[in-house]
Amino acid sequence: MSRVIQVFEYEKLTIHKDWRDRQLMPKELEKLYEFNDKNGNEYFTGIRDGIRFKNYVGVIQIGGLTIEILPKTDRAQSDDDDYLNWHRALLNMLRICKHISVTSMSESNLKKRHNSLLDLYFEMYLDELQSLLRRGLIKQYRKQSSNVLALKGRIDFNKHIQQNLIHQERFYTNHQVYDHEHLANQILLRGLNILDKLTYNPRLTDRISRLRISFPEIQEIEIYQHHFDKIQESRKTLTYTGALQIAKMIILNYSPDIRSGEENMLTLLFDMNKLWEEYIYRMLLRTPHEALTVNFQNKEKFWEGRTIRPDLVITKTFADRNETFVIDTKWKIVDSNKASDDDLKQIYAYNLYWGSRKSLLLYPGLTVTEEIFGNFHKGRHERLHEIGLENLDYDRTNQCKVSFIKVLDENGNLDFSVGEKILKKLF
Repeated sequence: MSRVIQVFEYEKLTIHKDWRDRQLMPKELEKLYEFNDKNGNEYFTGIRDGIRFKNYVGVIQIGGLTIEILPKTDRAQSDDDDYLNWHRALLNMLRICKHISVTSMSESNLKKRHNSLLDLYFEMYLDELQSLLRRGLIKQYRKQSSNVLALKGRIDFNKHIQQNLIHQERFYTNHQVYDHEHLANQILLRGLNILDKLTYNPRLTDRISRLRISFPEIQEIEIYQHHFDKIQESRKTLTYTGALQIAKMIILNYSPDIRSGEENMLTLLFDMNKLWEEYIYRMLLRTPHEALTVNFQNKEKFWEGRTIRPDLVITKTFADRNETFVIDTKWKIVDSNKASDDDLKQIYAYNLYWGSRKSLLLYPGLTVTEEIFGNFHKGRHERLHEIGLENLDYDRTNQCKVSFIKVLDENGNLDFSVGEKILKKLF
């Protein structure tokens, strides 16, 4: 029997029922504790009789239990519609950031209440495999040593003498074989077999069974990170790219080695800070605007071996000049105009390093006060004085605006106009 529990980031789950009748079984909690210990307590915090989630969103599957962790941008008590809206929003954010590929068929499934994020990934994987099998899996040459009836390759005289004193019609040789038995296909098979152990969706189980029958006879091996590093992209393996990416997610996040219960475990978790940063970048790229470039993941040397890296650097061409603006995204709930000192110091350094007059500290949510650019009291003026240019007619502005953007629109859907709204706040 399978069940789905939806939670928001920073909510808690315990072995006791909460206001939404959510609870963990003791064996499930034990397995989550063990997983947390194995990963340095990165994804959630252990509390008495339960766990409290952090800033990671996505899904954890333990046997028949699926825990879906959703983002949220306010502190208000949530109802069923909130969970549904943020479930859809998360799927769309992952789609926009190219972490999930949504076909025209599954696009409509985004509106379904209980459409699991894992099921979407599993469906994508099966679609990729089905397409590859229809084309025909690639074959490669490999070396093989065996007893054969026809002489081919090079005879291994030591083993030939050991094994063929009686059977003189045979030859023990080292030779090449051209077949499906190679690493890329072994990875795909391993991913398919893991899916068979994980999914509780009857429709997917049926598809998996049919694909396994269609798969050529190859050896299943244990797959680790170093196996993926060995795959070299070529003209032949180009069609494998999508399937291998999803197989890597499935295989490396599968935890059959956690022994606290009989159930298998799979995790698919995203740091919401990084997802928010990439989402804003992608939405700005979608916004048509002349003479504007948006750069993602810039960096400069800061101190010794350390670097400094703003989230987004925007360059706009005006009639008489090029001007640089910095946006630093923060996925956290703050009160209006109450940015932390650390956030302000960080954006102050970005302004200096990138020569920006204006910058945005961008948070999710709504502000109840008017957003205005605030002045840093030192910085550009002092630097101009140091180099003897303080008397020049030059704009010495060094400003930052603490800004908020609403993630969902009035209908509870992801707001696809955020890029345009952000640029209006900046210029």
